[in-house]
Amino acid sequence: MARLPVYLRSLLDQAESKTSTISSERLAELAGVNAAKVRKDLSYLGSYGTRGVGYDVEYLLYQISRELGLTQDWPVVIVGVGNLGHALANYRGFSARGFRVAALVDADPSKVGERLGDLVLRSLDDLPAIVAQEQVAIAVIATPASSAQDVADRLVAAGVRSILNFAPTVLVVPPHVSLRKVDLSIELQILSFYQQRRAGPVPASLGAGPASEPERAVDADHSGRGAQGDGGAHADADDVPDTETPVPVSRIGAAHDRQANSA
Repeated sequence: MARLPVYLRSLLDQAESKTSTISSERLAELAGVNAAKVRKDLSYLGSYGTRGVGYDVEYLLYQISRELGLTQDWPVVIVGVGNLGHALANYRGFSARGFRVAALVDADPSKVGERLGDLVLRSLDDLPAIVAQEQVAIAVIATPASSAQDVADRLVAAGVRSILNFAPTVLVVPPHVSLRKVDLSIELQILSFYQQRRAGPVPASLGAGPASEPERAVDADHSGRGAQGDGGAHADADDVPDTETPVPVSRIGAAHDRQANSA
C-alpha cells in the first residue's frame, strides 16, 4: 500500500503530459523501484497490463485512486495555524487529490476570526461542533509538541478517526484511530548522517562500510498504539516501519552496514 501513492504521483505527471500508456519499467523508474515489484503491486488491483503495450494511464489512475479512497471527498481540519499550518492550508495539492480543507483551528484567541483564503480561523473549543458539522474525516496536527497530545485527545473525543501528526512528539491514541507521523527534523538528521559518511571516515562506533543511502527515505511512522487501516495486505514487509519511536542515527547506520555485509 505504501508504494501506491508514489505510483499515483508518477501517473498524474504522465497524464498531464498526455501520455496514454506506460510500461512497468517506466513506472518503476519514475517510482524508484524495480519493474517486478511494480507488476506485483498492480496485480493486487487486478490490473495486469498488456504485453508489449503496458498499462493504460487513465484506467490505472482510477484503480489506484479507488484503492486509496480518493474517489470521494475527505474533509480535513488543520489544528495549529502557525507557519507550518499556514503553509499546509495554502497547499493546493490537497484539493487536487481529494482532500478538502474544511476548517482551520487554533488555540490562540488572538488568531480566532482571522481569514485565511476562504476559511476563518476558529477556536479549539469549537472542535466538536466543527467535526460534526463538516463531517471531518482526517485531522492534521501542526501544533507545538507541548500541546499536541491534548489536541489529539480532543480530536479523538470529537470522533476523528484519522490523524496526521507534524508535531515533533510521540502521540498515544486508541487502537481504532489511524495515526501517521511526519518528523522533518528526523529526516534531516538521517540525511546529515549519510552526508557525513560521504565527507570522510566516521567513528568506529558507527561501524565501517560503504557510504550508501537507504533505498528510500522514511516518510512517516506509525504510532505505537494507533491502528493503521487495512491496507497492509497490499504491502511488503519493507514498506513502512511499525513504530513511531525514532531510531537513533547510529543504530540506523550500523544496521545498514550489517545488511550490506550480509548481502
